[in-house]
Amino acid sequence: MGRVWRWFAAWGLDTLVVAAAAAAAIGTLARTDTDRPDGAQLWFEVLALSLVLLTLCARRQLPFLAAASVWIGSAALSFLDNQLITTQPGVFLCGMGAAVLLGSQRSGLLSRVGLAIVLVCSGLVVYNDPTEGPADLVFTPALFVVAWLAGYAFRDRVERSEAAEDRALRAERERESAARLAVAEERARMARELHDVVAHAVSVMVLQVGAVRHRLPAGSDDEEALRNVEQAGRTALTEMRRMLGALRQGDDLLALTPGPGLDDLPMLAGDVRAAGLDVRLHREGEPVDLPRSLDLSAYRIVQEGLTNALKHSGGRRADVTVEFASGQLRLEVRDDGPGGFAQGDGLEHGLGHGLIGIGERVKTYGGDMSAFVATSGGFVLRASLPLESIERT
Repeated sequence: MGRVWRWFAAWGLDTLVVAAAAAAAIGTLARTDTDRPDGAQLWFEVLALSLVLLTLCARRQLPFLAAASVWIGSAALSFLDNQLITTQPGVFLCGMGAAVLLGSQRSGLLSRVGLAIVLVCSGLVVYNDPTEGPADLVFTPALFVVAWLAGYAFRDRVERSEAAEDRALRAERERESAARLAVAEERARMARELHDVVAHAVSVMVLQVGAVRHRLPAGSDDEEALRNVEQAGRTALTEMRRMLGALRQGDDLLALTPGPGLDDLPMLAGDVRAAGLDVRLHREGEPVDLPRSLDLSAYRIVQEGLTNALKHSGGRRADVTVEFASGQLRLEVRDDGPGGFAQGDGLEHGLGHGLIGIGERVKTYGGDMSAFVATSGGFVLRASLPLESIERT
């Protein structure tokens, strides 16, 4: 059935046009009125009428010319035989279809020209038929105008549908572009933070190597080896600072100390409280020493969750839970806002882009992240970061 339906959707109208043309040709041959022609004129009318109606099959390639040709050709044939057009139902059917097609033209000018063609040609056909009265001269063109109006309304609906589809596609492209930008920005931010951590660690290593070198006898092999190590470290620091300068944006300054970590959450909570959101911190489990990059990422996750709660939730309180579980660091930020989007800010207004960046950060460490509206109300951000490598060491 699906295959049959697709066939009719593609070729059903063409089949109907061919059937109407065949019916008109047979009807012309079977006419019994006194004005019925004979001989060559009869066969000419059959051929000409069939060709005029069959031009509708070219409506996909020539939508205006195909429909206009039906009306102009029919009007011209009515001068040759005044009852040829009015006596054939197939001609009436194709004329209605052509009127609808003229009304549905994308160009407003062509659509109005099509209306003029329908009015003039239908009036000529009725006027040339002596069996039609004055009322038919008004009623018949009006009937085809209704068909034209139906096509015009269909065109308006199609235009609105296409405009809505275009807006949806454009919005989808913008969302994808914004998501890619958010991921790129978060990766650049992580790279800057990682370089800060590494630069600090290398600086400490260089200072320690230098201190040990000064305790060794000058000129000894060990002193020379440590001198080379110290020089390599200083060269690496110089290159790293140059890379940091390229990675930083705007007026960002080079951090002289590593960035914040989970121990700085009380200060972060105080800043958010000062902005109007009551923040409660909860710690569970036995804390372990975290690598600086992981500690910093955990802080950024909580920071993003509190920022979203402050800007988007419309709530009055947020609970932050830091749990050191077996092999995992679990983080949760839960607010009490009405559904998480109280102020109408959705994914298109930055909340989703921040979460995309946090998801990229979590994925870097092989963790999992989820963000959802709780059944009891409020928005929840959860993230878990694996700690297996830390425990093994």
